[in-house]
Parts: sequence; structure tokens; C-alpha cells
Amino acid sequence: MPNTKAAMKALRQNKKRAERNKIVFANIRDIKRHLRKAIESADKTKAQELIKKLTVTLDKAAKKGIIKKNTASRSKSRAMKKVNKLK
Repeated sequence: MPNTKAAMKALRQNKKRAERNKIVFANIRDIKRHLRKAIESADKTKAQELIKKLTVTLDKAAKKGIIKKNTASRSKSRAMKKVNKLK
């Protein structure tokens, strides 16, 4: 339990940020899952559409500091490799 007023405010802020970050992580996870299913079913158009969506989402998360820049780059690279194998 926080003792000072500033510590209480920091705790409130951390909870709000954690909730926001959780939403972003869930969104990224959902897009990755749909992308994986599209790749498994060899649906090129849907996979390309989802890779664009994933790229934008990861870039925004990295820009806001929710995930690290290199983590976003690594995820995009791995996903892009799998999509390019379909072609």
C-alpha cells in the first residue's frame, strides 16, 4: 500500500497504463492469430491484408513505448517471412 500522496497517484497511473497496454497486447495477439490461420489455409490476400494491419499496430505500439522497437521489428520480420513463403 502506498504511503505518500505521490505514491498513491503513481499507483493509479500505473493501473490505467497497464489496462491500456493490455488492450494493445490483446489486439496484437489477435492479429497474429488470424494471420497464422490465414497462412495455414494459404489465403494470400487475407494474409497480406493482415500483415499490413500487424505492421501498423506494432509500429504504433513501439512508438508509444508499449513494446520495444526491436521487438516490433523482429515480429514484423518473422511474420513477413511466413507471408512471403506463400507467394
